[in-house]
Amino acid sequence: MIKNVKKLVHGLKGNIEIPSDKSISHRAIMFSSIAKGTSRIINFSNGEDPKSTLKIFRQLGVDIAYKDEKTVIVNSDGKLRQPLADLDCENSGTTMRLASGILAGQNFNTRLTGDISLSKRPMKRIITPLSLMGAKIESEDNHAPLNIYGNRLTGIDYNSQIASAQVKSSVLLAGLYADGTTKFTEPYISRNHTEILLKYLGADITTKNTTTIINPSELTAKDIIICGDISSAAYFMAAALIVPNSDIILKNVGLNPTRTGIIKVIEKMGGYIEILNKEKISGEEVGDIRIKTSDLKGITIGGELIPQLIDEIPIIAVIATQAKGETVIKDAQDLRNKESDRIKSTVCELKKLGANIEETEDGFIINGKTNLKGETELNTYHDHRLAMSLYVAGLICDKEIAINDFEWVNISFPEFAQLFQTLQN
Repeated sequence: MIKNVKKLVHGLKGNIEIPSDKSISHRAIMFSSIAKGTSRIINFSNGEDPKSTLKIFRQLGVDIAYKDEKTVIVNSDGKLRQPLADLDCENSGTTMRLASGILAGQNFNTRLTGDISLSKRPMKRIITPLSLMGAKIESEDNHAPLNIYGNRLTGIDYNSQIASAQVKSSVLLAGLYADGTTKFTEPYISRNHTEILLKYLGADITTKNTTTIINPSELTAKDIIICGDISSAAYFMAAALIVPNSDIILKNVGLNPTRTGIIKVIEKMGGYIEILNKEKISGEEVGDIRIKTSDLKGITIGGELIPQLIDEIPIIAVIATQAKGETVIKDAQDLRNKESDRIKSTVCELKKLGANIEETEDGFIINGKTNLKGETELNTYHDHRLAMSLYVAGLICDKEIAINDFEWVNISFPEFAQLFQTLQN
């Protein structure tokens, strides 16, 4: 599908409800599936990736049914069953990496597969620590498909070289089934939805500084209310900052401190951002965000901030094209291991629009403020976050742009374009 995007003349106005958090939706299905009792998951994501997780846990013998479009009921005795076929994770790295931690400690064997994009993504980062725990995993050169032979696990004290929520979660979930204590230490704190939700469901889990400790635990089913996804909100935040005459409020957005790097960046760049109506729901901080068109300045982004905004870096690059001076994004080499090489693909496509952006080994350097041009075709590289970032860039281009394969947005945010239309009416 080709998506044509025109310059927005009158600005973005109004209030919208941000769709549910994809990361929490994945975890809600997985953790409810291994919890005893009936769980009601309220505001479950409509993205294709969380639906992949739902399908897989149905295959693992869990009774999972939709009560309505956004409410999922999970009935479980806390045990999984051997599936009758391969478990297809489709495009979802979260599904594959987290499920591997759960499946490694089962008493049956499984095979996890994925699409072409997922099959290129590195799995050594989870295979190594899980193997140290006693997991038996066969792969094709540390890539999917993964053959997992259920085995007895032993807790480990693992020091990760990267701050990755997926790696951390995989090890902690294996720790639920391991003999003894499992400790996971990372260089910086990555998103902690796993720790929050496991604790909410009764797991014996604690965190001190950058180390999380978990002991074998049985989870108890509870209702889980899922907040709006700040990674999805980021595109609307960016658009309101750079599209003239904009003033919007984003409702029900997750404000987990391990995910609010985008807010810190906007504040440092001089953007107008206001947090309203803060509360805590199912263990997570939630609130409304008001954003207005702003004069922005270039900054340097790196270090411990990167894990808090790793998914938002392509859209931050778009914001930076409209900031005065130099913006440097560094320490983000893991972007090369996403759905696309997001460093290379972001630089390539923004250059087509006239952005002054240069690739570095671990990020890029952007000089602004730049008038972006249109009348060009852009590629998404099968990457939903790049597709949405290019859409926002198109709202300020001099002339119309065309985005190829825009349907990849459905992986995480099928409501994306319609919500933008709501703010233009």
